[in-house]
Amino acid sequence: MTGKHAVTAITRPESTNKLPDGVKVARVNYASEAASDIAALVNALRGQQVLLVTMSVGALGTIKNLVHAAAQADVPYILPNWLGHDPNNKQLLEDSLMTGLYDNVKEIERLGVSSYILLACNFWYEFSLGGGPHRYGFDFNKRSFITYDGGNVAINTSTWPQCGRAIAKLLSLKELPDNEEDQATTLAQFRNGCVYVSSFRLSQRDMFDSVKRVTGTTDADWTITDENTEQRYREGLEDAKKGHGEGWMKMGYSRMFFATATGTTRRVVACITRYSGYRLRTLTSLRLLVFAWVRMAKSGRDTLRRAIACASVVECGWEARRISTMSLMHLRRCASTAWNP
Repeated sequence: MTGKHAVTAITRPESTNKLPDGVKVARVNYASEAASDIAALVNALRGQQVLLVTMSVGALGTIKNLVHAAAQADVPYILPNWLGHDPNNKQLLEDSLMTGLYDNVKEIERLGVSSYILLACNFWYEFSLGGGPHRYGFDFNKRSFITYDGGNVAINTSTWPQCGRAIAKLLSLKELPDNEEDQATTLAQFRNGCVYVSSFRLSQRDMFDSVKRVTGTTDADWTITDENTEQRYREGLEDAKKGHGEGWMKMGYSRMFFATATGTTRRVVACITRYSGYRLRTLTSLRLLVFAWVRMAKSGRDTLRRAIACASVVECGWEARRISTMSLMHLRRCASTAWNP
């Protein structure tokens, strides 16, 4: 919560999710096609300036309901579901089977009421590092690591807090300039476009170096295999077309690591500082998160990946000289405890 925005969460009537204090809750069956439910959805959106959609990648039909309701409610801006890919790289979108998500962007344009803004953040770092071998190649429980063609291709990657900060700062901009002489950045400048943001630019080897530091391990402690990136992409693509979720992950991540540097968005550099203001100063929330995961890891290694991924975020922040050495050493010990509970 920024203190500048009035936030309304649209959630299903039967949902038991606990939402943060200060958030207004509108309980609506937004997946329904019934006239009464559509009317309730439009009513919940009326008067809102922005619709921010954060739903499952498989909910394309439901997202379309939200887009149409937003148009009926005259919502000026929509941040639709997006997976962080560079929307200006059409070949990457096609190869990554992203055209379905882009259809909702086209629908916003067709309706002609709302403007869309896409967050081009590439893959989430914590989610991808700790999400298994089909993402950034790591299986922490098995201590195995798969590299794509040596693991030296660097891509942009973003943390969850970084994405939240980027959106908060974007929506804190004034919408329009005050007059013709006003050169300040405005929200309207991003209409029907995207905002580029990144926490780090890392190769798989960079990530592995960080993981080894926070777990106190060496190459000898890991089973390391190397795979051809394009072959891995083709295998994943075939599995994805058969409806296998792991195939979709394998295809999408390997495609981002092609040697053509499609996972590097060079234009993010100016945007990172200007719009998202990436900082890891006190580390209070990250420290508490690591502590919680370490305690959970002692009763089961299922949460091991989370502690390591979180500590690696801190490691990479230290590498960019954004945190203190003392904080770094403290969090290394936390992750090492999770590794050897």
